[in-house]
Amino acid sequence: MAEPKAGYPQFDCGPGLKLAAHEQLVRVQLEALNDRLHRIEAMMERLEKRLWLTVYGVVAAILAQGFQELLQITGQ
Repeated sequence: MAEPKAGYPQFDCGPGLKLAAHEQLVRVQLEALNDRLHRIEAMMERLEKRLWLTVYGVVAAILAQGFQELLQITGQ
């Protein structure tokens, strides 16, 4: 690059600034995408825990009903 004139700071050319701005934009977009991915993964883990809790609840209700019927049969 040419020597800067007296009193003026040296600056990059337009295409160089455009490339740097594009790289920064891509970096910010990737960070946002990674953040969103982590939030989705956390939501999926919470959903999975709720699903298993529901499954265990249904199994417990079925077993309790079967146990009550068994007690009624043996009590007679």
